[in-house]
Amino acid sequence: MADGTDSPRAGTEQVAYRESLRAPIWWYVVAIAVAAVFGAEFHIGGLPLTDSIPYLVLGPLSVIIVWSLGRGRVEIRDGELWVRNAHLPLTYVSGVVGLDRNTLRLVVGREGDPAAFISVRPWIGPGVQVWLDDPDDPTPYWVISSRHPEQLVKAVRAAL
Repeated sequence: MADGTDSPRAGTEQVAYRESLRAPIWWYVVAIAVAAVFGAEFHIGGLPLTDSIPYLVLGPLSVIIVWSLGRGRVEIRDGELWVRNAHLPLTYVSGVVGLDRNTLRLVVGREGDPAAFISVRPWIGPGVQVWLDDPDDPTPYWVISSRHPEQLVKAVRAAL
């Protein structure tokens, strides 16, 4: 079929929560400005290059770098929490709590456990801490950036 329902997983995936962790627009503006400054350095340096080559290379490269940094996603689907390429079956979750900006920084900093799974985006202030109860996994908890920690906490608790 042309609608994709002939694939084995089509229609079976249950997405309970999805949040895109994109980089803000101003990061693209800053990246292009930095690329323009570097491009101007080639002209000032007197290198025998065409003036447009540094701009044509560095401009798109800066956009690609910001895009690649900001393409993360948090999902709860099929009974698992997905962050980047890591996934956690919700059967191992023993608790979840939303974190404000300051508490998140404490948990991922000096106050945190080095064995924890951390997926924090610097442009997103709040987050969520998910405690694990898996005797075979040394990871005590996950810390995840989220623009809507209350909604993510509700979705995890509902999926439990």
